[in-house]
Amino acid sequence: MRDPVDSFDASLIERFDDIIDVRSPAEFDEDHVPGALNLPVLDNEERARVGYTYKQVSRFEARRMGAALVSRNIARHLETALSGKPAGYSPLIYCWRGGQRSGSMALIMTQVGWPAATLKGGYKTYRSHIQTALYDAMPLPPVILLDGNTGTGKTALLPLLDALGVQTLDLEGLARHRGSIFGGLGLDAQPSQKGFESALWHVLSRLDPERPVIVEAESSKVGLRTLPPVLWQAMEAAPRIEVRAPVSARARHLVEAYPELRANGERLDACLLALKEHAGKARVAEWQDLAEAGAFETLAAGLIEHHYDPAYARSRARIGGETIATLEADTLDAAGLETLARRIAEEVKAVRM
Repeated sequence: MRDPVDSFDASLIERFDDIIDVRSPAEFDEDHVPGALNLPVLDNEERARVGYTYKQVSRFEARRMGAALVSRNIARHLETALSGKPAGYSPLIYCWRGGQRSGSMALIMTQVGWPAATLKGGYKTYRSHIQTALYDAMPLPPVILLDGNTGTGKTALLPLLDALGVQTLDLEGLARHRGSIFGGLGLDAQPSQKGFESALWHVLSRLDPERPVIVEAESSKVGLRTLPPVLWQAMEAAPRIEVRAPVSARARHLVEAYPELRANGERLDACLLALKEHAGKARVAEWQDLAEAGAFETLAAGLIEHHYDPAYARSRARIGGETIATLEADTLDAAGLETLARRIAEEVKAVRM
């Protein structure tokens, strides 16, 4: 078996054929090295049984039970997920911290003939690297905010800009939330905070620190996930490219971007009721009537004028950073967004930071 790898850095993901996480599915779901394969040597229930036996019966019985379970699970992985791996297959294996689970997998894989290595300190070593990078040491590229009121197509513009060669950071995509009261509609549950930070680190570690990166203007939280202070401070001070469009175009874009508003009346109603404190009972009742009647563009326009735009104005007033360009768009259909993306890309290229 190869010597353990003492520390984690982004290069390990490229140096090894695979990163194998042998922790339980529950541990893996909370957070893991981006791109890692989950080949648990103990599943959730088995891990709980071994832990109970360790505390309530004896350490020896727990180890005997664990060895039997681990052996069976590793055998199953050899016959399934690992059955097609070539002779020179070189994985890096990690568990939680102690190394027993990863060491067991690495020992058997080495006996097969694969040059497997383990990560010393396991997930705890990885997590320490992420915390240091995001909260202390990672250099950020120059940040430019893509600003604009709700419905101006900022989220839709990011992949178009990426295709044009502009560096982008899609915080809403990483957090699986679209940053509004309807932000979670139609999306999977948000990742854990740790999982969000892993995904964020993975993207940041691949950006060119010498080139600007476009980030959609957000608050310090996307849904329930919090941005690391270093990134948030950079966003607060960043220059902005602002996008503007008529309310009618924005309302139409919102309805197209949120098809769940039409498909899930119960969820839409719950979102509208949550606005009572800010918008008042009468206005919310009016919006509910529009939803009931299927007048979704009119509803979207009302939300824009009476909820989103005032809230955005208050938020923007608290944040610094000069506006380096203001771009007007008459439409936000596919052609309009393509044109807007090209104009933004030109502005980014002209920026000297």
